[in-house]
Amino acid sequence: MRTERTLTRLDRVFARLDREPERPAHIDVPKMSRHRVALFAGALAFYLAIVWLVVITSWLVRLDWQVMFFRPYQQWAGIHWFVDYYVVLGQRGPTAVMVAAWLGWRSWRQHTLRPLLTLGTSLLLLNITVGAAKIGMGRLGPHYATTIGSNEMGLGGDIFPSGHTANAVVTWGILAYLASTPRARRWLSALSAVVSLGVGMATVYLGTHWLSDVLLGWVAGLLILLALPWFEPLMARAEAGIFDLRDRWRARHRSTVPASLSPVEAPVLVKTYAAGQNETAARSPRAPVYLAPGPHTARSERTPVTPVGSRRPPQSDRGVRGTTSPARPVTGG
Repeated sequence: MRTERTLTRLDRVFARLDREPERPAHIDVPKMSRHRVALFAGALAFYLAIVWLVVITSWLVRLDWQVMFFRPYQQWAGIHWFVDYYVVLGQRGPTAVMVAAWLGWRSWRQHTLRPLLTLGTSLLLLNITVGAAKIGMGRLGPHYATTIGSNEMGLGGDIFPSGHTANAVVTWGILAYLASTPRARRWLSALSAVVSLGVGMATVYLGTHWLSDVLLGWVAGLLILLALPWFEPLMARAEAGIFDLRDRWRARHRSTVPASLSPVEAPVLVKTYAAGQNETAARSPRAPVYLAPGPHTARSERTPVTPVGSRRPPQSDRGVRGTTSPARPVTGG
């Protein structure tokens, strides 16, 4: 009776690591729906509102100063070591390497460049938008503030909005954006929101950013994630162009391979002698000429043959070993 082995969790993990034979047909590409457009418009309005509240030195700036004077890194000094490590989840280098490794494996497994192209597009948009805002507003951080109660704008700083927070939102949010199932998308969205929220609060705790910097960084990262469907057609054309270049390079490489390195071997003419005549036969790589044709017999079934060139003359009257020879006749003398 044949029984099927029950797959363990480790077996299922190794099965997921295997490469799929072809690109899956169920890859979901988000579209720019009305709901997403409404969310983008609301996030953009909130972004402009935060900038305006900081520019006019409103209650938000006073809250920034109150949090700074509270000095969280002194109030809760026991968790300082943990926050120093946790804030790395918002740094560009380490997070980009980790996420790129995961998305690179997904690209290889699914035969598509879309995960890596999406990550590259989002990081490019992050550098352009957040970098331009930092340079344009030039706000100084809490450790370099000059006038108590001022917004510290236009003084050559580069902390508004928070780059750590925006990078955490975009980098970890890409995993939710590229999720293949709605359930995975919900769980990864919640995870990225918690991670980015913690990174923003970590920068406020360490005193490297104002609270308003973190708020603007969250919204800046969210705007990039919401705008990604607009760039999906461009990424699809880039993927098709890259694959086309690869195919042309492979075709050119095959055409330049020397004939001596070709895997197909030409037939070799070998002279054989049968019945005193010369015959020409083609040798195939699959049928070596040194193998004798026809059925092969076992060693025990073969007829004993006298070795060629033996120096011992044949003796016909000698009996076979192991039998008694007949008695010789006695002659009188």
